Amino acid sequence: MPRETPTRRPIAAAARVRRSYFECRYGQLHVHNSIPPGGGFEEATPLLCLHDWPGSGRVFAPFLALAGADRSAYAPDLPGFGESDPPAPRPAIADYAGAIGDFLDSMHLRHVDLLGQRAGALIATELAVTRPAQIGRVVMASAPLLTEAERQAGGRGAAPAAGAEATLRPPDWQRWATQAAAQYPLHERLARLTQRLLVLRPRDELWEATGRVCEALPGARLLELEVPGAELFASCAARVADAVREFLRG
Repeated sequence: MPRETPTRRPIAAAARVRRSYFECRYGQLHVHNSIPPGGGFEEATPLLCLHDWPGSGRVFAPFLALAGADRSAYAPDLPGFGESDPPAPRPAIADYAGAIGDFLDSMHLRHVDLLGQRAGALIATELAVTRPAQIGRVVMASAPLLTEAERQAGGRGAAPAAGAEATLRPPDWQRWATQAAAQYPLHERLARLTQRLLVLRPRDELWEATGRVCEALPGARLLELEVPGAELFASCAARVADAVREFLRG
């Protein structure tokens, strides 16, 4: 009987999703994580998932349970979101990436693959560019590669209505996050990306922007999905997990 190899080994049952806290430069980072049922001693390269904002790593919970069948998978709440402590005033995307880098260092992860959705794709790009020896492969979902006009329009944001209750306004760090995303030069940073890239293109308002990533990087692999972006890691989690696993193993 031929021996099983990592790429031929049957996929185990779904993993249990747990939560933990880790230290980063801004305080505590809340992380959703899953570990292979067998303990992960022969697991594939760990996968780090980065959410959009506003939101939290919880959005990946159904996906983590499947992705964690053969590798450790992590989905932190980005600083200022979910149950993670907020960042210092007016952070840039590089600062969010630095906080996630603190987590990677605390876990002593020599190699890790990345998955980023929307704003999370910006942080994934920055991590891949600044940590090329540590970051293996990258997956982007609904990547906001906007034109300059789109960036300017989106970066201004709407002013709060006169007399609006303070409790209805987003916290400062959520506004800072939106500004950081609008100011990030994704096109220029993509030009420095050396890792293999999979682009997930669901049917959402970033359909055109996501397609531009493959125009900028012709070697990227593209997977178009006829589902809303909001459902990508929920009702479509199994299909996405299979596609991501195939890409990361290939």
